[in-house]
Amino acid sequence: MSRVRLVSPELISKEEESFNRTLRPPTLDEYVGQKKLVEKLSIALEAAGKRGEPLEHVLFYGPPGLGKTTLAYIIANAMGSKITTTSGPALERTGDLMGILTNLGEGDIFFIDEIHRLPANIEEFLYPAMEDFKVDFVVDKGMFAKTINVPLKKFTLVGATTRAGTLSSPLRNRFGLFFHLEFYNDDELRRIVVRSARILGAKLEEGAALEIAGRARGTPRIANRLLRRVRDYAEVKADGGITRAVARDALKLEGVDELGLDDLDRTFLDTIIRIYSGGPVGVEALAATLNEEVDTLVDMVEPFLLQQGFISRTKSGRKANEPAYRHLNQPLPRAAPPKLFE
Repeated sequence: MSRVRLVSPELISKEEESFNRTLRPPTLDEYVGQKKLVEKLSIALEAAGKRGEPLEHVLFYGPPGLGKTTLAYIIANAMGSKITTTSGPALERTGDLMGILTNLGEGDIFFIDEIHRLPANIEEFLYPAMEDFKVDFVVDKGMFAKTINVPLKKFTLVGATTRAGTLSSPLRNRFGLFFHLEFYNDDELRRIVVRSARILGAKLEEGAALEIAGRARGTPRIANRLLRRVRDYAEVKADGGITRAVARDALKLEGVDELGLDDLDRTFLDTIIRIYSGGPVGVEALAATLNEEVDTLVDMVEPFLLQQGFISRTKSGRKANEPAYRHLNQPLPRAAPPKLFE
């Protein structure tokens, strides 16, 4: 069973997904951050509305937890359309996809999360649906097999992926609009936290919003998750009022430090520095020392540490950088003496 981490950008439960749905902004005017994306998408939506046509197929790509699903719902709301949602791994048979496609109305939104994980047969079945709004369905087998051409109503496919590079060229080329989501800055996250607190009816001071935003690793999903934990702590320990001091105490209890690192992050860095003298060290050796799966370290721990410059990946393995030493209050390694050549 994989470790559940408060600072994971992935959804950690179905209950969290339901909770996040109540916090989603319904329009682009209320959407915080991604300024260039919002401007481009707003123009595309307005142009499609003036023509009375469905929006072109849209692909959102970027790290998890940044708002790809939220944007799909905003598109549906802006177009006054129904949205049908699924994920790549959930579509296993062409019959399942056929049922969804034939039930889509004119201008409806079909949202596929983790679209990079679509099976090859499903992906190929989508091509004519996206391009010509029709599908060829084969009935019977062998000499009795025949192909039925089924027309579809014009819909908009919205795909979301954390790995745009793994999409096949034929699928990628059928999208008309491409939008990359970037990490949020602290001020944008502060605004998101303030808005979420208002919806939740929480008494949040500005300093507390900044404290939460600074530890959210540039990710709105993490910011909202931290807000929930701080709110719970405040209701029990501080009569519901969320001050900066209350937020700090709550997040300290959760093990999330001022830069957003949790216990696993710090243990990972500490192991490289103290046990392996700062590295380089192979990830397999680290996994064995920490009693963690290699995939957990590669997918859940290293990306943020790499982004923040705490570690480097070298041919010889992982190496701790100066910011890691400073953050853990460890002495910097001594420079190796210069080699003398004859």
